[in-house]
Amino acid sequence: MTDARLRHGRASLGLSFFAQGVAFALLVTRLPAIQDRYGISDGLLPVFLAAVPILAGVGSVGTEQLVKRVGPSAVLRWSQPVVLLALLGVGAGGEMWQVSVALGAFGLAVGALDASMNMLGVSLQRAYGRSIMLGFHAAYSLGGIVGASLAWAGAQGGLSLVASYLPVVVVLLPAVFGGSRWYAGGVVAAGEEEAVSGSGPGGFKLLLPLCLVMTFAYIGDATVSNWSAKYLQDVLGSSEQAATLPYNVYMVTTLVGRAVGDLGVRRFGAVAVVRGGTLLAAGGFAVVAGAPGVGAGMLGFTMLGFGLCVIVPQTFAAAGRLFTGAASDAAVARLNVFNYVGFLVGAPLVGALGEAWSYRGALLVPMGLVLVTLVYARSFASGTDRYGGGHERARTVDVG
Repeated sequence: MTDARLRHGRASLGLSFFAQGVAFALLVTRLPAIQDRYGISDGLLPVFLAAVPILAGVGSVGTEQLVKRVGPSAVLRWSQPVVLLALLGVGAGGEMWQVSVALGAFGLAVGALDASMNMLGVSLQRAYGRSIMLGFHAAYSLGGIVGASLAWAGAQGGLSLVASYLPVVVVLLPAVFGGSRWYAGGVVAAGEEEAVSGSGPGGFKLLLPLCLVMTFAYIGDATVSNWSAKYLQDVLGSSEQAATLPYNVYMVTTLVGRAVGDLGVRRFGAVAVVRGGTLLAAGGFAVVAGAPGVGAGMLGFTMLGFGLCVIVPQTFAAAGRLFTGAASDAAVARLNVFNYVGFLVGAPLVGALGEAWSYRGALLVPMGLVLVTLVYARSFASGTDRYGGGHERARTVDVG
């Protein structure tokens, strides 16, 4: 029962990560079409874009309290359908109030979904006694690539938003809801007490370094997502077609890096992998900032994908190792908020610096922020879990 339940829980959670990647990519890559459909002005668009991560942060904070009553499995089981239906609502509406309600529901549900998914991932990793967290985030990256590809196909085929979104929701909604019966919540390793270790305001001071790391990692990610195309075309002189390549390369390298990253953590430990990823990401920013042409710029974005991709999953995993029981879920929910903080800060920060100074110089700022991770690298130490040290625990668990 134990191993079978864990395998089923791992597969069903991986499907949820994948579905979330698809849904989010379908939303953000069709923003121009959404703007045209609802007549959202360029001045009003940033308000909508900021509202989604702000509401997601609210949803993540609310999840910290909600899981105390119903557990993360129940939160994920019901929040993911809301995300998919809200996505469909964005495509099906016709009035400004309708898209406002749909995006508001999407934001709140995404916050609950992201927090609960990572809570379950941390719990499963603790039960396995070895690194599996990067694999879940690899599934998210794969979903992002699939979603972006579907959005591109829909745009090329002249499909309406609802025609693009409806088939995806029809397929994914029953799949994730059916798979939710296998979520493995309340997983406790043998000999591990389910006490709320480290809870309270004082205990959560341990989380602050990881909050900074999460924020800076997402500032780096938002920089690539929002400015890579403009940088390649306006600064490095690429064609419009070539300017679309950096983000695609970044997504693919993120997928590949996460797909093999767990093996690196098991072999070398989380601290070494995070340090290596940090140095590679910082080097990527430096290469892009100093690139003499398109080829060097593409090399830098490739380095960025491989470097940044390991930091966020390992930050969640590190939070799960600092606390046990309900305190672990609370830590993940609080940490997840800083995902949205970094997303909100990253794009306007680089844009403002680029306009006031230069885009080459602006890229040095996220580079410096990412390097702060080196200062807090010991926060990723595996402690008694000993991931990567050749001392993985036996997988004898109690699945509640």
